[in-house]
Amino acid sequence: MESQPNTDGRIARGERTRAAIIAAHAALLRDGELQPTAAKVAQRAGVSVRTIWTNFKDREELMTHSTNFWLAEDDELWKPIDPATDFDARLATYVAQRVRRLENIAPAARSAALSEPFSPALRASRRSHVDRMRDQVELVFATELARCEESAHGWLLHAVVVAASWPTWTQLRDDYGLTIEDSAQVMERTMRVLLAT
Repeated sequence: MESQPNTDGRIARGERTRAAIIAAHAALLRDGELQPTAAKVAQRAGVSVRTIWTNFKDREELMTHSTNFWLAEDDELWKPIDPATDFDARLATYVAQRVRRLENIAPAARSAALSEPFSPALRASRRSHVDRMRDQVELVFATELARCEESAHGWLLHAVVVAASWPTWTQLRDDYGLTIEDSAQVMERTMRVLLAT
């Protein structure tokens, strides 16, 4: 019968291998490889292609772990903002954080857009990002949202979320070619006008 230390060691090695594969996938996305092949991921991770598929049963499982990696990074960049503080300070802090998070997630978001229609894991990840962002907007700007009439609460919340969303950000950055600073200013001014309505 196999001893416990050997079993624990094998589990730890497996976790390190999976982490290396996910980190390699993320690094390739950051390098601009929007659809890295298994061979490129394996080469970057220092493993064989076969090792990838012995650690992840298929591409969907790999995508699930990859999206969890990006969600964890996003969690680290989100710092709670006290909803009781001054509106201007809250808005400035929220926009600064949101910009950092959008720029960080950009490689994964651009890659996901290519495969999302065919990947339940990527669609679930997108839904999770949207839900988390909506919840954060509701918390940070609870005072302003509470001031509007009940019939307007829903559309105002949706409008603010859209102003700070990835699709809006990528339109400003990629379609209009704006700098990070100019794009952040558009976001801040749009949110200010909406929340002052």
